[in-house]
Amino acid sequence: MNNLQDSIAVITGAGRGLGAALAISLADAGCKVVLCGRNEAALAHVAATIETRTGQLPITVQVDLADSASVTRATQTISQRFPTVDLLINNGAMWLEQNEQGYSPEDVHGVINAAVTGTFLFTQGLLPSLRRSQRPDIVTIGSISALPNAALQSVSVPFYAAKHAQRALAEGLRQQLAGTPIRSLCVHPPYLDDISPTEPAWEAAAQRRKGERGTNRDVVEAVLFAVTRPRHVSLSSIVIDSDDGGLFG
Repeated sequence: MNNLQDSIAVITGAGRGLGAALAISLADAGCKVVLCGRNEAALAHVAATIETRTGQLPITVQVDLADSASVTRATQTISQRFPTVDLLINNGAMWLEQNEQGYSPEDVHGVINAAVTGTFLFTQGLLPSLRRSQRPDIVTIGSISALPNAALQSVSVPFYAAKHAQRALAEGLRQQLAGTPIRSLCVHPPYLDDISPTEPAWEAAAQRRKGERGTNRDVVEAVLFAVTRPRHVSLSSIVIDSDDGGLFG
């Protein structure tokens, strides 16, 4: 098992939910985390939580993945501050639920651009920094909606399509980066109960029985397991399922 101590980890969508849980857990594991997201106040709150737990105040970088200019500014800022990046977690995305009224062009553009265009450009911008690492990993947080023949369930068609494209990005990067030290890994969560490492529910989640919903903790533990495997293997696609909220829940 590889040690994450002092690794530089960049997390998008780190201001809330799963992104915040990943950032806090990676910091607890010894990473120096870079928190990226749209809401600066939310990022600052997560950073303060991490400082309280670890004594280290993370860097925060405001970025809107749906805006290419914002992505360019963010990756330039990160690259200047951290010439070497060890771990990139592409968690940022825009949620769009199914409705009968349809969607505005802005909603559709936002979902597609954040998950696909923005995620790719953000990754591309940090590839030079990842190439300098001794243990570089790219982790894309996909979705069970991204799996072949997945049920649409309650998600919108644009979100469904965006997640399928995001899975293709992870697979394309895996092929492109074959023969290099960089691994491209993808984790597909089900519908989740949103819990935080700062809450008692985090510890209680380990006692859930089959039939109950998955949680943020399950995804965090899958990510931590994948990125600490020996470098000669890649857990390139991890599907997390649950009876409630899963593929057929």
